[in-house]
Amino acid sequence: MACRISELVIDAADPDRLAAFWSKVLGYVEIDREDDGSIAIGPPDAGFGGALPIVVLSPSNEPRTGKLRVHIDVNATDRDQDAELERLLALGARPVDVGQTGTESWHVLADPEGNEFCLLRTRLQPL
Repeated sequence: MACRISELVIDAADPDRLAAFWSKVLGYVEIDREDDGSIAIGPPDAGFGGALPIVVLSPSNEPRTGKLRVHIDVNATDRDQDAELERLLALGARPVDVGQTGTESWHVLADPEGNEFCLLRTRLQPL
């Protein structure tokens, strides 16, 4: 028996803002909102326990210090990498330099709160 990743939890100064951003990036919808201000987003019609993990944006006032130890990689499903990069930038992502050489096949971006993620080149089939 093995485990599956069911949730990815991201601390957020503004969970509503990040939930809106990541919902648009991933094609997710809001599936739950807790009394503590946490917002869970996930694939439409799937929710918790589906084939894809949900994302929980958890309120936090703690400042981030240093490099993230885990980051998200995303792949476009319905367009090429250049078109997806334009879409992500229009949604509020911004390019960041974490020491890349410029020859990488991926783009390093940050979400509206500065959490790094990478846009990879390979187009994946939607689930």
